[in-house]
Amino acid sequence: MDSQALPKTAWKSGVSPWIIACTVMLATFMEVLDTSIANVALPHIAGSLSSSVDESTWVLTSYLVSNAIVLPLTGWFSTLFGRKRFYMGCVAIFTVSSFLCGLAPNLGILVILRVIQGAGGGGLQPVSQAILVESFDQEQQGMAMAVYGMGVVVAPIIGPTLGGWITDSYSWRWIFFINIPVGIIALLMTSTLIKDPPYLIRKGLKDGLKIDFIGLGLLSLGLGFLQIMLDKGQTDDWFGSHFIITCAVLAVVGLVGVVIWELRSKEPMIDLRLLKDKNFAVSTFTMFALGVVLYGTTVLLPVLVQTLMGYTAELSGLVLSPGAVITMFTMPLVGWLLSRYEARWLVVFGLVILSIGMSQLAQINLSVSFMTLVLIWCVSRGGLGFLFVPINVMAFYFVPREKTNNATGLINVARNIGGSVGISLVTMMVARRAQAHQNMLIGHLTPYDRAYQNMLNGSSRMLQSGGSSPALALSQAHGLIYSELLRQSSMLSYIDVFWLLAFTCLGMIPLMFMMKRMRPRKGPLAAH
Repeated sequence: MDSQALPKTAWKSGVSPWIIACTVMLATFMEVLDTSIANVALPHIAGSLSSSVDESTWVLTSYLVSNAIVLPLTGWFSTLFGRKRFYMGCVAIFTVSSFLCGLAPNLGILVILRVIQGAGGGGLQPVSQAILVESFDQEQQGMAMAVYGMGVVVAPIIGPTLGGWITDSYSWRWIFFINIPVGIIALLMTSTLIKDPPYLIRKGLKDGLKIDFIGLGLLSLGLGFLQIMLDKGQTDDWFGSHFIITCAVLAVVGLVGVVIWELRSKEPMIDLRLLKDKNFAVSTFTMFALGVVLYGTTVLLPVLVQTLMGYTAELSGLVLSPGAVITMFTMPLVGWLLSRYEARWLVVFGLVILSIGMSQLAQINLSVSFMTLVLIWCVSRGGLGFLFVPINVMAFYFVPREKTNNATGLINVARNIGGSVGISLVTMMVARRAQAHQNMLIGHLTPYDRAYQNMLNGSSRMLQSGGSSPALALSQAHGLIYSELLRQSSMLSYIDVFWLLAFTCLGMIPLMFMMKRMRPRKGPLAAH
């Protein structure tokens, strides 16, 4: 039997794996929260720092760019500094830069500090996941990934709600200051409780570890400009903009170049050869698609209810919050089920549930009730628990434990890029499909359309009864009807996107049958 397929036992550090889980997830939850908590505060940041809202979006973009670049380099940095030392360094950088972000006097300095904060935060997700994978026996891997999932899936959902409440109640600066006590506690706990396993060999520059400047440059070029293109594409009219075309060309050159270079390198900074394992490759792609759906829908629904249904930011957050609770409680259940059922069947079930939730959202209208939205959202978020946990378990099932750091970096960057693609995709589709539906609906607003004439005459009479002159009432009636046309065309565009996401979920199901079978383990485990 291939040695990689043998069951892996956890490395025993003398500390309960559950205490280790709480320790590493503390800072990771804080970091993931920061990817979305600033979204709702942008208008306040722009006003406070005398900049436009469009300029303030660089507060988000700068963080995501540096975060994306560091993610896949986690394995190399762990080898260079030692994993515990690298993790503590990331927590320290993230905490200090959070404090400085809260003190930023202008937008330029804030963007620079967000680059540093994103770089510090980039190592937290992969390292914490690697520590969890190694701390739990393989029969408990489902519960380990459930703990990890509760951090990286729930945090982006509650981020906008928490960010809105902090900004409204205090100041936007407190969305950064709240990281400070959490970071200090995480540093103290990590220093005391976390140890590097003996098979992780630290190799410094004096010991022959080389800095792959070409690989690092190509990676930074590719991921950096890809993230900028995805974040700025819609506002700059995508490929109608020379700036976006330049970003796209540089992203392609960088990403293609880094793949070719790293595959030919004897000591690559990013171990892309891990993708030769079918389970890991399929799981990584599935995680990318999950990122598209997760982040795309999390952005889509709040915008819909606020722009078309008149919800406040707080009320739109309340639509999402129960779904986060459902996800949080579903993940431990899925972790338990993984010891009894094959992981891919749980993924298939989760994809079906998520698809049902998306299809239900595709059937709502502008008069849908608050509770109906909450219930539909809870159904879709319930499906997420059946996806995130088993996908991660499948990904690491055949990965050698000494390769875990590299593997976690790759799968996390796939999810994050998927999230960026999802946000850009749904934003673009809503805008373009709304225009298409508007062109279609406006064809009915003619003097020969009886329904339109009845609506125009009825609205005009109602306005005249309110005191408007006949000419003014007719003009106002035209305005009311056109305003309603814009609302309906926008609603139809959201419906199109929800249908697309529903079919995307169903389209992922065949991938599960491409993977090697992984039987659930219940009994004692053999040594690796």
